[in-house]
Amino acid sequence: MTLQGREVILGVGGGIAAYKSCELLRRLQDHGYVITVVPTPASLNFVGAATWEALSGRPVTTQVWESVHTVPHIALAERADFFLIAPATADLIARLAMGRADDLLTNLVLASDAPKMIVPAMHPSMWLDPATVANVATLRSRGFTVMDPEVGRLTGDDIGPGRFPETQAIITNFDLVTGHKQDLLGKRVLITAGGTREAIDPVRFIGNRSSGKQGIALAKAARDRGAQVQLIAANCDVADLKGIDVIEVETTSQMQNALQSHFDQCNILIMSAAVADARPSHVAQEKIKKASLSSIELEANPDLLAEIAARKSTQILVGFAAETKDHLQEARRKLEAKGLDVIYVNDVSGGAIFGQDTTMGTILIRNEADIAVKEVSKDALSNTLLDQAIRQLG
Repeated sequence: MTLQGREVILGVGGGIAAYKSCELLRRLQDHGYVITVVPTPASLNFVGAATWEALSGRPVTTQVWESVHTVPHIALAERADFFLIAPATADLIARLAMGRADDLLTNLVLASDAPKMIVPAMHPSMWLDPATVANVATLRSRGFTVMDPEVGRLTGDDIGPGRFPETQAIITNFDLVTGHKQDLLGKRVLITAGGTREAIDPVRFIGNRSSGKQGIALAKAARDRGAQVQLIAANCDVADLKGIDVIEVETTSQMQNALQSHFDQCNILIMSAAVADARPSHVAQEKIKKASLSSIELEANPDLLAEIAARKSTQILVGFAAETKDHLQEARRKLEAKGLDVIYVNDVSGGAIFGQDTTMGTILIRNEADIAVKEVSKDALSNTLLDQAIRQLG
């Protein structure tokens, strides 16, 4: 199963700014977009096909005559939800305005009615030339979004309009084109992150290896998509989380209280925190001497997700499962037993995933096909999970 609304053709024109699109591609992936790169033949002088294939994880073609049996100019056009052409040279803009179809990218543009955004980059004299001005006006009149280039220094000593914009500025504009930016506007999203700790004595605790990176990535993604976000953070770095209401907790009991206080007001609950399964039956008030630390009697912590699910009305519940054995079977059991709408499970054998910036696993959705997630950034997974939560919310 693939996610609708996220398939993007990244067209790359033959200008020196082509190398900057490598970073653009990675940041688009972080935003949850799935990218197929279609470079013009001239652009391969700056960045080769092998680089684009490695970064996108997909094959790269530039000519209609490659892989003819797949009819790429039709197959790719039908699959694309959006086009982003960055950089676009004066020559490429001219060919697009004329309706030329002399390479795969220009064929795709003609064969698809998907929304298209162009990011020009060229020498100021070329950008200001009447021919380019007219071509840009033509494309805008046909519904293309053409982003104005920045003013700044170019390849040589020249300064003026024509510089390739910063990556974040491009993505901000592209999000407006795709309509994904504010699809959580007016919604309340409650997220748990990190790992709870249960005290043994004043200096020791029972805990786990969760860093909270995934929960924080989810909070930022939900905030950026317009949601009112509350983050219940257990023992993780929550510095510089502007626009997010952070509730810091340490223990399972504290997280339980925070959930009970805020759950009824949320539209989506995402339980990404690793909650300690047990706690010491007795917490020593003084540090236990090493010689006396022979055993610890434990009692079970409450199952916070199952407990809060019993109070569910219209909320969408998203859970996480970290398993070392039979992870898909265990995830399905939790999906049903805890009344979840969506669950993400990964195999953490040997300490995988915890503390890392990337993740891989499987998304399970009630009564739907599973979605395999190959290794992606935790930012990218966040947007994918939010896509599913929004879809379930209707």
